[in-house]
Amino acid sequence: ACCDAMFAGEPINSTEGRAVLNIALRAPRGQAPFSDDVHRVLDAMLAYVETVRDTAASGIRHVVNIGIGGSDLGPQMVVPARDAFVHPGITFHFVSNVDGHDITPVLRRLNPSETLFVIASKTFTTQETMANAHAAKTWFLAHGGTDTAKHFVATTTNIAAAAEFGIRTTFGFWDWVGGRYSLWSAIGLPIALAIGADHFRALLAGAHAMDRHFATAPAAHNLPLLLGLVHVWYRNFHGFTSRSVAPYHQGLRRLPAYLQQLEMESNGKRVD
Repeated sequence: ACCDAMFAGEPINSTEGRAVLNIALRAPRGQAPFSDDVHRVLDAMLAYVETVRDTAASGIRHVVNIGIGGSDLGPQMVVPARDAFVHPGITFHFVSNVDGHDITPVLRRLNPSETLFVIASKTFTTQETMANAHAAKTWFLAHGGTDTAKHFVATTTNIAAAAEFGIRTTFGFWDWVGGRYSLWSAIGLPIALAIGADHFRALLAGAHAMDRHFATAPAAHNLPLLLGLVHVWYRNFHGFTSRSVAPYHQGLRRLPAYLQQLEMESNGKRVD
């Protein structure tokens, strides 16, 4: 019943009174709630991605994603996981810590004319993200950068604040996109920049295939359901309080950090 409610867009996030529609971000056109909105943003984002990936025309050689939480850990997990498909002429950097020792070594290696900064903040007010965004803009202008609108892009719903910062290109998302699941939304912009429009659509299609499996497979063969039940069995019946996540593929080296934040944010608002 909860599964059906989720797919129908009902507010199953009871602590915040919100729908949980990550599945809508991954569904083909016309097959989920808010489809027109989702695909309007997706189409615009992927069209933009291809202009940046044309490095001869764009001049972009480095992409710096500035975010925190899921806006950092999601893209930071997926980009190395898809290494075989990453644009060979673009290097990707991820900055999340408000400590200047995170962003300073990154900027030291860059040239403003070859760098695109992605500012990932739903409200464009996230303290750590905006501190790093302003540090990046200060560096950009101090080192000869002249076109903020070209070299900064935002994934945000606060278009006015982004415009005040000097950003003209923005891609939004919605209240029903939880940060910890947001890599499938515009927060996945760095992923799309890395692997291109076609491979990003393939990533969404793979996730949609698992969504359909979850919605339709019988309980005895339903992988997400079985995984959840195994976790309950180990924790509630055996009393095990730790979980090991061991990604054997080096490309998935950031998966444990991503999962840790996902689970802590999902449970942390009500479980001690």
